[in-house]
Amino acid sequence: MDLELTGRVALVSGGARGIGAATVDRFTAEGAQVLIVDRDAEAAEQVAAGRPTVRIVAGDLTDPEVCRRAVEEAVRHFGHLDILVNNAGVNDSVGLDAPPDAFLASLQRNLLPAYTLTHLARTHLAARRGAIVNVSSKVATTGQGRTSGYAAAKGALDALTREWALALGPHGVRVNTVVPAECDTDQYQRWFASQPDPEKARRQVADLVPFERRLSKPSELADAIVWLASGRASHITGQFLYVDGGYTHLDRAATSSHQW
Repeated sequence: MDLELTGRVALVSGGARGIGAATVDRFTAEGAQVLIVDRDAEAAEQVAAGRPTVRIVAGDLTDPEVCRRAVEEAVRHFGHLDILVNNAGVNDSVGLDAPPDAFLASLQRNLLPAYTLTHLARTHLAARRGAIVNVSSKVATTGQGRTSGYAAAKGALDALTREWALALGPHGVRVNTVVPAECDTDQYQRWFASQPDPEKARRQVADLVPFERRLSKPSELADAIVWLASGRASHITGQFLYVDGGYTHLDRAATSSHQW
């Protein structure tokens, strides 16, 4: 299937690792040009290596000037901007025991960049009847009990998906969200490695996923992101696509062993 992405320009925040890097891979495979904005310049360079259609802006996305530079560089170098993927974020475990300034810092890490990039990119996207894909988290739907900042940020991003779909719809811009649950990113791999028995920890998490008892692959999230950004999803806006092996919505009985 032709996703009609040849010559399109995408800006991917947090594009140096995990879901973001897989998204860059998929966009370039479909003929799109990509601007990565990420604070990890070395990892971003590895993603961009050998790809003349990939550009990098390195910097901390909590700095509005980094966001501004990313949008301006995408338009300056490629000539226009069609797609924004708000992917950057980290489950920083800022729970209810954290002081208010730590909670605010978590929101600044996990919510402010998406707002800033969208604010700066909106006129460029409208000029191209483009698309925004936000990357949320199942935590916004299920809660976790020990990550108030991240949950609040992703819950707000879910709300903004519908708010922005309405705000930008008259300008021809679609806005949707992809929601991962347990995804096999390098961040999760580091957490497994920090546990006393990494393989046991991994198995315990995988067993919570109803379908195939495994973590989602970053490439599976990337496929959903790129499809929603493409012309093949031309009448879809304000929607949430859960790529989670049924983790978020299927009954917990599905995670217990049973036979058909």
